Amino acid sequence: MNGPAQAASSDSKAAAGGDWVSAETGRTGFRTALSARSHAFVADEPLSVGGADTGPTPYEYLLAALAGCMAMTLRMYADRKRWPLERVRISLRSARSHTKDCEACETEDVGIHQVERRVELDGPLTDEQRTRMMQIADRCPVKQSLQRELRVMDG
Repeated sequence: MNGPAQAASSDSKAAAGGDWVSAETGRTGFRTALSARSHAFVADEPLSVGGADTGPTPYEYLLAALAGCMAMTLRMYADRKRWPLERVRISLRSARSHTKDCEACETEDVGIHQVERRVELDGPLTDEQRTRMMQIADRCPVKQSLQRELRVMDG
């Protein structure tokens, strides 16, 4: 397929979220090459559990995706409302170990069940604006996706 029909198909695929994010490992170790669109990055496990610590763990990437979405959602909301938000910092943590969960995944339900959150909003916001911003942080698309039943299907 060439020409405008192909371009329209590509545009529709991108608009529908059709771009693949990929992960690839080698024969040994946990280092995993990841790619999303034109971006390349790695995931790994800490030295303490047999990894080479060349990148964040998969759980750390999950938390980073959630924190990034919350921060972007708050930035967009404040911009739309023309509120004086100068900086947003979202910090998340979980006590779960990805490696330990992988060892038990065949026989147990594993995964992150609770995340601790700290939100810092800098700027001369009113108390009402700060309260609303916390409500909006809870409405970010990644958080909503994680709180629903997320099914992974072969494509």
